[in-house]
Amino acid sequence: MIKKDTPQSNNNHIEIAAQDTLPRFLVRNARKYQDTRVALREKEFGVWQSFTWKDYLDHVRWFCLGLLSLGLEADDKIAIVGDNRPEWVFAELAAQSAGAVPLGIYQDSTPKEVGYVIDHSDAKFVVAEDQEQVDKILELRESIPKVLKVIYTDPKGMRNYDDPMLLDFREVEDAGRDHEAKNPDLFMDMVRSIRGEDLALIAYTSGTTGLPKGSLLTHTNLLKMASNLIKVDPKFQEDEFVSFLPLPWIGEQMMSVASALLVGFTVNFPEEPETVQENIREIGPNVMFSPPRIWENLAASVQVKIMDASPLKRLAFNMSLPIGYDMADCRFEKNKPSLGLKIRYFFAYILAFRALKDRLGFSRLRSASTGGAALGPDTFRFFHGLGVNLKQIYGQTEISGISCIHFDGDVNFDSVGKPIPETEIKISQEGEILSRSPSVFLGYYKNDEETRETLKDGWLHSGDAGQFTDDGHLIVIDRVKDVMRMSDDTLFSPQFIENKLKFSPYIKEAVVIGDQRDFITAIINIDMDIVGKWAEKNRISYTTYTDLSAKKRVYGLIEGEAVKVNRDLVRINKASVVRKFVLLYKELDADDDELTRTQKVRRGFIGERYREVIEAMYSDTLSVPVDTTIKFQDGRTTRIKTTVAVRTLSGEEG
Repeated sequence: MIKKDTPQSNNNHIEIAAQDTLPRFLVRNARKYQDTRVALREKEFGVWQSFTWKDYLDHVRWFCLGLLSLGLEADDKIAIVGDNRPEWVFAELAAQSAGAVPLGIYQDSTPKEVGYVIDHSDAKFVVAEDQEQVDKILELRESIPKVLKVIYTDPKGMRNYDDPMLLDFREVEDAGRDHEAKNPDLFMDMVRSIRGEDLALIAYTSGTTGLPKGSLLTHTNLLKMASNLIKVDPKFQEDEFVSFLPLPWIGEQMMSVASALLVGFTVNFPEEPETVQENIREIGPNVMFSPPRIWENLAASVQVKIMDASPLKRLAFNMSLPIGYDMADCRFEKNKPSLGLKIRYFFAYILAFRALKDRLGFSRLRSASTGGAALGPDTFRFFHGLGVNLKQIYGQTEISGISCIHFDGDVNFDSVGKPIPETEIKISQEGEILSRSPSVFLGYYKNDEETRETLKDGWLHSGDAGQFTDDGHLIVIDRVKDVMRMSDDTLFSPQFIENKLKFSPYIKEAVVIGDQRDFITAIINIDMDIVGKWAEKNRISYTTYTDLSAKKRVYGLIEGEAVKVNRDLVRINKASVVRKFVLLYKELDADDDELTRTQKVRRGFIGERYREVIEAMYSDTLSVPVDTTIKFQDGRTTRIKTTVAVRTLSGEEG
């Protein structure tokens, strides 16, 4: 076994005591800052609304006591579904303050998915954001008999609802004020009675291989993770953070709840999902954490904007980017940049990168990280070239979000960094990554068998294949089950090839196939907006996604991008190049069970659903007819009848 222990750091150290809990840190911050510092900020009706730390505690206390008046008891479960809003964290902390257990549901989940999580978790109360989410719950009434009340936070459209099961969030807070008048010490008595080892959260995994599993996380799990993270990636009270990723995801819990309460920085909630980029630019966050898809989309959007820019701006960017890459490579190799490179980079920064970072909202960005899946080296290098200190984070829901990160001045884009303090990582004989730390979860809710498989002798079995570099960096190869072996026993990582393909602004998603096959193929999703813009410039008319993806010239465009990728791949392993590809007639979608709610590919499901298309790539067939029906989240269906072409890449690159 290969084993690595982490170096210790005293930087930005916050000691976590056994009795410390998330509500205790909320009380601490409210007493310390009162109305002098903003804890939460939400943009509503075009105006940023602020909540001080005192406001934060008041809302949590009132909602907690209101729930008690409705019959909430210790260990009861409270499900929360909706967009990121202050009411979400009010409800979460309120549940924890009463010794109850909150859990999140992705806001774009189908009624079936919502019903499964609510019923499986034994939720007694549901906090739903708006009319859309309330309708989902009411539709499921018969299948969720344990739910007593559904509490909505946005009253818009709810005026004509007359159902005794429904309550307005403000009504519950009002009931809490009344309860407090009769029991003034009750809230603080409950907060003092909670301990660090008590259950704080059920975090449902994304379910790449089946139904989601509920990870049981304690207050100590979450706070230890946040404390150890800031030792190597410091956060400060003055920092601003924009919360725009779903709060059911452990990565967002890690930042918006655990780290924010521990450090005391400000969490900002965007007005709408569509205004995230605009709101990020307004806030100018100091800290940003996003999964690879966000960074990939940002890189693609930059490249598209450059295509649309004036010739002078395009020239400035195209001249500056190679200089940025030179500086990034110099830092990756831990070399001291020469005076000439420093001067060239200074002018490149002034000429192109400074304005670009400002447009992205990154002018004040100090701590930028990505996690949840591997980020392609090309995207990583791109942002470092612009001057964004992007770091890879590695972890799982079951370890409260994180076990490794790149340390400042020690970034290797092929790795996920080194273990954070109090974390041990070793590689099993089978090549699996095993972890041990105070942040490892208690187990899965109502699933002892999976718990025994995942937790053995205190070690968390990640299911990821990995290895260490000579200098202690962890390299994640892929999921153990996803590392593929070709018919000649050549091993390859589909994720590595997919990330290379997705660096192209024209490619939104890619699924690589090749297990037990003679060569590698790919199913590719074009990016509708970017390819559509390219088509308009080239006077190619189209109607739908299906129509655009079937165009011969679009195939030619994507073939050119695949050839570029193959030129890189052939230098690594000639067998790993993509030989054939198809452009899929629809986007992969979580509503069709092709992706998880965190946008991870469900390979097994895709292999079954698109079996005919895949088999066509491994025959002499030049095209495959498709006649299928797809279902939208609102229940509507549409029939797609088309022909998918199979394109072969020839020559050294294919």
